[in-house]
Amino acid sequence: MITVQNALSFFAIFFSALLTGLLYGYSCSVNPGLGKLPDTMYLEAMQSINSEILNPWFFASFIGTLILLPAAAWHSYVHAPKISFLLITAAALVYIIGVFGITAAGNVPLNESLAKFNISMANQVSISAQRKLFEARWNNYHTLRTLCAILTLILTIVSALTIQSAKCK
Repeated sequence: MITVQNALSFFAIFFSALLTGLLYGYSCSVNPGLGKLPDTMYLEAMQSINSEILNPWFFASFIGTLILLPAAAWHSYVHAPKISFLLITAAALVYIIGVFGITAAGNVPLNESLAKFNISMANQVSISAQRKLFEARWNNYHTLRTLCAILTLILTIVSALTIQSAKCK
């Protein structure tokens, strides 16, 4: 039977999984691949990626998860076992602080700074300096938000499983 709680759990897991997969994919392939590029190509590629990621598909999962996790936590306060409420609340907090917060306070300012950098007008010294200012910091923030996204997904799945387990008893 489809209940509000089941629907919230499903969509919270679904959108969280989409975003976690995106971040994990970056960690496993995109970032290492970009890291092998020469400075100019690296900066151009990151400028392009940072521009293209701002699309409805990305925002559906990024903002959708930001909305769905607190909504699922709020609903589970009354309609789910206490442990499920605690798990989904923890998932919401980890996502808000560790994924959304790190992205907004760490990655986005770096992306905006990089977007303003005019590669075609820069010399090789300033291009190399820009990469040094950007790459390690961006990757460190990315690693943290990826780990937080993975933890969010695990907590969300376990929360949903505790709801289903309680219904079977």
